Amino acid sequence: MKSSSRLCIRTGLALGLGALAVVNAFAADLKVGFITSLSGPVSSLGIPYEKGIKAGMAYKSEVAGHKITMVQLDDASDPTTAARNARKMIEEDKVDLIIGTAGSPGALAIAAVARETKTPLISIANANLPGEEGAWMVTLPQPAPLMVSAVVERMKKSGVKTVGYIGFSDAWGDLVYDALNKSAEPAGIKVVSNERYARSDTSVAGQVLKIVALRPDAVITGTSGTPGALPYLALTDRGYKGQIYGTHALINPDFVRVGGPSVEGLLAPTGPVIVAEQLPEGNPMRKVSMDFRAAYQKANGAAPTDAFSAYSFDGWLVMLDAASRTKGEPGTPQYRVALRDAIVSTKELVGTHSVYNFKPDNRYGSDERSRVIVKLEKGQWKLVP
Repeated sequence: MKSSSRLCIRTGLALGLGALAVVNAFAADLKVGFITSLSGPVSSLGIPYEKGIKAGMAYKSEVAGHKITMVQLDDASDPTTAARNARKMIEEDKVDLIIGTAGSPGALAIAAVARETKTPLISIANANLPGEEGAWMVTLPQPAPLMVSAVVERMKKSGVKTVGYIGFSDAWGDLVYDALNKSAEPAGIKVVSNERYARSDTSVAGQVLKIVALRPDAVITGTSGTPGALPYLALTDRGYKGQIYGTHALINPDFVRVGGPSVEGLLAPTGPVIVAEQLPEGNPMRKVSMDFRAAYQKANGAAPTDAFSAYSFDGWLVMLDAASRTKGEPGTPQYRVALRDAIVSTKELVGTHSVYNFKPDNRYGSDERSRVIVKLEKGQWKLVP
């Protein structure tokens, strides 16, 4: 064979291998869509969620030989925009899964698109869809019944017999109210009110006036973020002196800042991450929580002060774990199906908020290990034994 012919063969082979490598490198990227609320009334949660996902990227940006790339969009606290963002990511950006968003209504809107397009959704807002409607999603925040039951146990120990309720007039407000009713009656506690308000409202004076007139031993809210401070401010204005409680949706520095003295002494359930340094050395979530704090510091230049950024970090951990067990190439319908199957079969994955165990017919993956009770003292959350 002439040397010129050998050269042509070698050159052609090299070019072919080079082209194949480029194709494989492109095909190997795992694309994650991230939707959050950077503006609007849910932004006090959405901004921390964004910082948590940045911590996830800083923690690990490749899995099983696949480089991870991320597409991010702001839904402006609007469920319609959240759904539109999800569709754009799936149809135009070809993402393999979605992590999002900051509010329950937005998460439910994304779930509908995820189901239609057969794209896995890791919800970082508290959202639950039964049966086939939620077959393509899992939810990371602890379910309302699990967390509210811990609050009711604390109420019972404190001698509470009557409790007033005020919550958002949306899915989250409904979830908390339903959970409260189911836990309170067996504990001998009567729920005496069911007041509601919109996240965009600027006053709840009328609703709180009705609650105070009933003289409940305690008040609990089904709210979140900075809008969640309104009832506590109004209770103080009306001179209410009873016990005040909340849920894990309030563990946010903006809530503490806006609530000020009115939320001092508030008791709420939360994931262990918020008091990681106060946990026993043997708690498996302590180490992961400290790893999260280091990654957050690296990504954002400051230490985390909220519970919400840790949910999106846990979403990243769930994605990493599932992708490490998923066969095939990202970017295909077959891969999305396999990735969903891996997510819903997650076993004993230690995160910052929980040790996650998912099942195909159950949206939530948390158990009693995912909750502690904390009390707000001088602006700091303290672990209640």
